[in-house]
Amino acid sequence: MQKTLKILSLLLSYPTRELQDAAQDLSQVLHDEACLSERQERLLRSLIEDIAGLDLYDAQERYVFLFDRTRSLSLHLFEHVHGESRDRGQAMVDLMATYEANGFAIDARELPDYLPLFLEYLSRRPEAEAREFLGQTSHILSVLKTRLKKRASIYRNAFTVLEALAEGKPDRSLVRDLLGLGEDDPNDLKALDEIWEEEAVTFGGNAGENACGPDRLQRQIRAAARKPSDPPVQTSL
Repeated sequence: MQKTLKILSLLLSYPTRELQDAAQDLSQVLHDEACLSERQERLLRSLIEDIAGLDLYDAQERYVFLFDRTRSLSLHLFEHVHGESRDRGQAMVDLMATYEANGFAIDARELPDYLPLFLEYLSRRPEAEAREFLGQTSHILSVLKTRLKKRASIYRNAFTVLEALAEGKPDRSLVRDLLGLGEDDPNDLKALDEIWEEEAVTFGGNAGENACGPDRLQRQIRAAARKPSDPPVQTSL
């Protein structure tokens, strides 16, 4: 599963010529690792081939339009549950501490909750731990998949596979609350500016106490940071 998570990290990153050129190799690695069902492997192969088949600038423009222009499709995990509140800052600190405790160094300019970076980290962890951590974000993964499906985006394939790899099922109430917030129009720049200035996203009741809620992920992060450091696993393809 480690190489599959690495490939998912690459596919959800900003498209590059290197990614396009490696398309055939990535598909072969997926097949050889054999941790996906036939359908799941087919979904990722379709995404790989789609990205590789586009003009690079078109692939990059599509990526920016989807993931960088709207908060509702942001690939920064804590954006969906903490917005710009102080809680997000503390969650970032906790996640960074987890990375450091397990020998995973990142560039100072990178935000630790960026999904491709998170997947890169999980690709270096034991499978059971990776599945559990993915499970704590499953409500976000489910929402992103639903929103991408509404846009008929092939990127939904990656989130379908991530949901399948995660331990447990997404909490329906959290998914419903997130979807109820509506979506941003990437063409309405004025509205987007107003959205980014809103207060942090909150949920009714004690949603943060839920077993799949944002506080649960933070507790998992803090617990992992206290574990003895394991030697990093080499994940070169």
